[in-house]
Formats: sequence, C-alpha cells, structure tokens
Amino acid sequence: MKTSELLVRCLENEGIRYIFGVPGEENADFMMALEQSKSIRFILTRHEQGAAFMAEAIGRLTGQPAACLGTLGPGATNLITGVANANMDRAPMLVLTGQGASTRLHKESHQIMDVVSMFKPVTKWATTILHPEAVPEIVSKAVRLATAEKPGVCHIELPEDIAKRESRAEPIPPRPPHRSQPDPAQIETVLTILRAAKRPILLVGNGCVRHNASDELRRFCEVTGIGVINTFMAKGCVDADADYCLYTIGLQAKDVVSCALDAADLVITFGYDMVEYHPRLWNGDCSKRIIHIDSQPAEVDACYHPEIELVGNLTLTLASLNAVIDMLGPIERNLSQQRQTRAQMQAELNAYAEDVSEGVIKPQKVLADVRQVMAADSVLLSDVGAHKMWIARHYQCHEPNSCLIPNGFCSMGFALPGAIGASLIYPERQILAICGDAGFLMNVQEMETAKRLASNIVVMVWEDHAYGLIVWKQQNQFGHHTDLGFGNPEWLLLAEAFGWHAHRVTRSTVLQATLNRAFAEAGPTLVVVPVDYRENMQLTERLGNLVCAI
Repeated sequence: MKTSELLVRCLENEGIRYIFGVPGEENADFMMALEQSKSIRFILTRHEQGAAFMAEAIGRLTGQPAACLGTLGPGATNLITGVANANMDRAPMLVLTGQGASTRLHKESHQIMDVVSMFKPVTKWATTILHPEAVPEIVSKAVRLATAEKPGVCHIELPEDIAKRESRAEPIPPRPPHRSQPDPAQIETVLTILRAAKRPILLVGNGCVRHNASDELRRFCEVTGIGVINTFMAKGCVDADADYCLYTIGLQAKDVVSCALDAADLVITFGYDMVEYHPRLWNGDCSKRIIHIDSQPAEVDACYHPEIELVGNLTLTLASLNAVIDMLGPIERNLSQQRQTRAQMQAELNAYAEDVSEGVIKPQKVLADVRQVMAADSVLLSDVGAHKMWIARHYQCHEPNSCLIPNGFCSMGFALPGAIGASLIYPERQILAICGDAGFLMNVQEMETAKRLASNIVVMVWEDHAYGLIVWKQQNQFGHHTDLGFGNPEWLLLAEAFGWHAHRVTRSTVLQATLNRAFAEAGPTLVVVPVDYRENMQLTERLGNLVCAI
C-alpha cells in the first residue's frame, strides 16, 4: 500500500474518528486514501483555525484525540493558533500537515518553510515522516503522547513524495499506558497533615475533568465536607448544588471566593494547572501550606512550593485517599468562612435572576436564564472576551465538561467552531456557544460549515460594538480606554444569508422563551443579545471594596 494509505490505516487503528480541515495539493494522496476510510469522517471546514478548534472541543469532551489537517505553508500557519490553544488547554489532538517533496526541503522553494520547527513550541511533539516504514511507530507515539497526562497536541508532517511510496508496514496494536499510583507512605503523610488542619480548602484544576476523577473527588468531599474552589476549566468537577461547592476563582482580582482561600490554613490542590490561575494571585506572600495532588510534579514557582506532592494518576490517587479517609476520624474544623463564602456567592448569582430591562440586558440576567434553560448534561462553550469572565463567575455546572472555557492560551474565535465539534459527538444534547461580537466574527465563515452539517447548535452573541474585555481592563488600570469600538453586520440578515434561524432579544422578559424556541429549531440558530457592560466596572468597584468576614 502507499504510505498515505498506511497513515490512514494507522489512524483508524488508534481510534481516530474525525479529521477537520482544508486540504491542498501536497496532501492529495492522503485525501484520496482518507476517502476510502469506513471509520474516519473528514469534515471540510472554511478555515484551518476553525478545524483546530473543532478538533480541540472533541478532545476535551471525550479525552480521545480528533485531528485537524492543513496543507503546507499558509495552511499550516493558519492552524497554529488553534493548535496552541488546544495544547495549553490540555486537549488531546493530532495535527496533520502536507509538505513539499523531501527533495526540495533543503532549499528555497515554493511555499516551503520549516513547519515542524514552527509547531514544536506549541505541541508536545512534532515530526516529519521521512520513511514509509516509520509510519506505525510515529502514529502510535503521537497518540500515546497526545493522550498522556497532561494531554496535548502532536504534529505529523507528510511530504508529498513520501506519501506516494509503497510500504509493507502494518499498524501497531494500541495498548493503554500504565497508570501510576503514589507511594502509600505519602498517602499517610497527607492524612496526617490534613488531620491537623483546622481550615483546609481544595483548589481544583482542569486535571479533575479527565478520567472520571470528579467521581472520586466528590466522594472525598462528601466524607470530609471540605469546601472546593474550581478554576475556569474545572467547572462541574463538583455539583454546583453541593454544600461544599464554593464556585469559581480566576478573575485575577479579589473576589468573594478569595476570602475562603485567604482564611485557609491548608490548600490542597487537585489537578491544579498554573496556566489558568497563577499562585501569586492567591498566595501572594508565598506563605500558604500546600499539598499538590496531580499526575505531574508541581511546576517550580516561588509562590507554589508544596510541602508534599502526590504524583500519579489523579483518579487512582483520589481513590487511594478515599479508601483510607475514615482513618481521619472525627475532626473539629472551622469551616464557617467557607459557608459564608457559598452563601454570599449564591446571593450574587441570584441578584439579577428576575431583572427586568429593555434595550440592553445585564450579563448576570442572561446567564441566570441560560442556566434555567440548559439541562445538566448540556454543553456551553465560551469564547474569549468580557463575556468569558461573566460565564466563569455566574454560570455554574452540575457535571464536568459541561462548560468549555479556553483559559490557557485564551484564543478568541473558539466557541462557534468548538460548538460544531461538540454537536457531532453529542447530537442529542443542547449545545450553546456564547461569543462576543468580536470573537464571533473571527470565525464567522464556519456558519456555512454548521449549516452544511445541519449542526443542532445555538450561538448567542453578546453585542457591545467593542473589544469589551480590553475596554474593561484599560478602564480599570488607566481610568480611560483607547478607541476599541467597531461596527457590526445586520445580524438577522447575516444569519439569513447562511441559512440559519435567528433572533434578536432586547427585552429580558422574553429571553428564556427565545432560548427554548432556539433549541427547538432544527439546525443552527443565532441569538443576538445587546449586553449591558456597564456592569463590568460596577463589578470591579464592588469587588474593590470587598472586605472578607472573619
């Protein structure tokens, strides 16, 4: 068989189900081979960046890699932002790029550039297929690295002349990697430290949304009663209705939940990822006692210096803790600050649930209505902008991976293509993307992809005619902001041009009904909401006056 055919067989062998992308001349052989696949579906997109975001969403939701594809040169460079986003958000993914013939890679030549070197800083591994017989090992290694903790992206480049060569190699049977466990003696040490703590708290990161770790985390919390604060990407690791859920941290400003962290005499981190929320923001004087529990050793940082680390598969580690947690016995703890934190945040979340407004709608009200409409297993995908901060703070979850927020690389343009990817694997669930008017237009061309696929998604655009998050930050830091305003299309006409359903909501009293109607419509629907971003600075001012209760 040809090398290109072998590559497809190896991808099938590893369980790859979707490849998204824009092909070119240099991967024509691969595309011809892929056309014959009975288990891999190729989704033609309108831009390579959209392809990467679609594959990322599937990787984050399933824990199994999807792939994105581009040709050499501009096709590869168009992929890189989405690739970097997936890698830093710990999404398992493969990147497949074509390349010119290996006989001309050493010299100046049409569209030739060192794509592998470009991808190395934003992937876990990047390589070129230079020999047909190496394909099985390369694919097997790429998938293993992509799915190993912490998950990420691996890149495979196939030059056009190598793609045509014959090969007798066969795929390597996939085998799951060994899952390591921490030393039992370390488990006992952790219990000893926990036994002595009077005000312990859990800081949970995105490692807990993978491998069913949240199930064991909930068991741990049910027994100990210790409060849980989650990062943006760890939403739903514990049920928002649980008494020990203290909601979300990460605004990079002191918030209500910060009070519980301040009061803690021990911080236990589960799956904590420093790319989301840096320790100096919650441990500024570097004095906190910290226990680090994760699949990887702690990153070296002056404000994150754990006295003990449990390093191993997070699910197995939590299971080991749960197996002996009764050894703690009855412990007198002071969790009053944590109870006050939950009550105060609940008051914040409910404050505008019944707000009546017209013209522009408060972000808190929008999200209260969204939560009422969305089922527990539905999936909300946030883009990046001011709306992301409100979603992180005000949209609470009942299940892990029910809210996807880019919070490592933080690239705008994720939510629309991400929702298309999510709808492919969860066609029966409610899929909602929330975008700013800036981020939505960065990948607006994928509206055609959604229509072509008949994606059952709802995309909500928060309209403010500006780069709202930058306005917020500049105003907060300098007291004014630069010119960050822009015009917008006629949204309903735009939706009509792409064959979407569309609604514009300017009265808060009809928002829930409009959302229910949108989810009942077949195919993609656009919902435009003019948002009252005066609330941004009002939140900043209110939090600036925050005084933690003792």
